[in-house]
Amino acid sequence: MSTLIRCLPVLALLLAPLAMAEKAASESALARTFKDADLKWGPCPPFIPKGCEIAVLHGDPAKPNVDVFFKVPGGSSIPSHTHTSAERMVLVSGKMEVTYEGQAPVALKPGMYAYGPARLAHQATCAKGDPCVLFIAFESPLDAIPTDAAAK
Repeated sequence: MSTLIRCLPVLALLLAPLAMAEKAASESALARTFKDADLKWGPCPPFIPKGCEIAVLHGDPAKPNVDVFFKVPGGSSIPSHTHTSAERMVLVSGKMEVTYEGQAPVALKPGMYAYGPARLAHQATCAKGDPCVLFIAFESPLDAIPTDAAAK
């Protein structure tokens, strides 16, 4: 009996990948552009300027591991805010300057990757002209919390 009890953790570790593979196999592959007509764009939080939209690409915004397109009109400024999740981003369209608290501004161009740590305040400006569209992968449920500066 004690041999069986000692083997259970090893057995669980060996079977876990099989369970994950079965879930992954049940999902369909996905490829999208921000111009796809069937994307469902919804509003951004109210502290972000008018014209901002979010489209969920994969996952559930109320659960971990959600991917979105985030779009703001050219000439827009996104007030200082934080997320409870780290965010992994790729600028898809437009030109955007992003400033994280305590760091120098970074000018993003289409195709550039950026990483934002969880809970680090940041703000951004989309250059005049084309809208800025970011692909963002969130590890935790999607949120955007205005900082004190943005709430004023």
